[in-house]
Amino acid sequence: MNYFMKRFKYKNIEAFVFRLWAREVSEEKISDKENEIIEKWKIHAEKELDPIHMKEARERILSALEHYFIPIEKSTQIRSLKKYAYSAAAVIVLLLSLGGWFTYNTFFKPDVYLAGAGNKIVHLSDGTVVTLLPGAELSVDPSFPASTRIVDLKGDAVFSVAKSKTHPFIVQAEGFSTKVLGTVFKISQSGKKKAVDLYEGKVAVSTAGVPDSYLKPNQKWTNFGVARTTAIISFAPDGTLNKQTPALLSLSFNDVALKEVVAVLEGNYSTKIYYPKEAEDKKITADFTGGTVGENIESLAFILGLEVQKKENTYILKK
Repeated sequence: MNYFMKRFKYKNIEAFVFRLWAREVSEEKISDKENEIIEKWKIHAEKELDPIHMKEARERILSALEHYFIPIEKSTQIRSLKKYAYSAAAVIVLLLSLGGWFTYNTFFKPDVYLAGAGNKIVHLSDGTVVTLLPGAELSVDPSFPASTRIVDLKGDAVFSVAKSKTHPFIVQAEGFSTKVLGTVFKISQSGKKKAVDLYEGKVAVSTAGVPDSYLKPNQKWTNFGVARTTAIISFAPDGTLNKQTPALLSLSFNDVALKEVVAVLEGNYSTKIYYPKEAEDKKITADFTGGTVGENIESLAFILGLEVQKKENTYILKK
C-alpha cells in the first residue's frame, strides 16, 4: 500500500487501536488474547448501540481519521484505505463504549479511600502512612509512586511520609498544596479555612496569590479562612506550664479587602480596630511579618492614608 502516515501522537486507547489496525493491514495475526478482549467489547457494546448509532459513529470516526493519511496513487487505494479505516472505526466505537470504562477502571481510575465516622489508616505503596480523620477522602493515582508522588485530599488527614531525597511527595488539597520529601504533618480543611501543622521535617505550602511558605517543626501554616492570605504560627513549648504557646511569625495579604484584613488582625492581636465604612472593600497588599500590633496597624493606616488614634486596646483609623 503506497500511503505514508503523517506524524501524529497517540497513547493508551489510540495506541491499541492503531496497533490492531496495523496488524490487519500487514496481515499479521492478532493474538488470541487480543481477539478475546475485542469480542468481549463487541458483545457488550452492541447491547448499548443500535445499528444506526453504529453506522453514524463509524462515519464520524472515519472522517476524523482520514487526515492522518496522504494518498499518493490511485483511487482504488483510497477505497482500500477506507475499508481499513472503517474497521478501525468499528474498533474505536467499541473501545469508547465498553473499552472506555474497562480501560479507565483498569489503568486510570484512582484508588479512593474514605474515612467514615472514625479514623482510617491507609498504607501507600511507597511506605507512607496516612491517617484519614472522620469524613476525609484520599485519592491515589494508579501510577503512584512516580518521580513525584502526588495524592489528592478532601478533609483532614495526618501524613507520615516515607523519606526520599529524589521523589517529592505532594498533597493536593482544596485550594492549596503541601510539598515534602519526608516528614510528619497534618492537613486541616474546614470550609474556606485551611491549615498545615508540621511535627517533623520540613514542608513547603503553596496557594494561589501568595508566596510559598516554608515550615519547621512545631509551626503551622494557615489562611485564617481568607483567600490570598498566609500566616505562620509557632507553637514553641512552654517549659513552665508544659504547654505550647502560639506566636504569630508572619502574616501576609495580597489584594484582600480591608474588612477581612481587620478581622484577621483583631482575631490574632486580641484588639479592636475601627475604620471608615467606605473603606471596607479597599484592597490591601501588605506583609506584616516581624512587626508588633501597633507597628502593623500603623502600616495599615499608612496604606489607607489615614491617621491612627489609640485608646487602651482599641485603634481608630480616621481621616
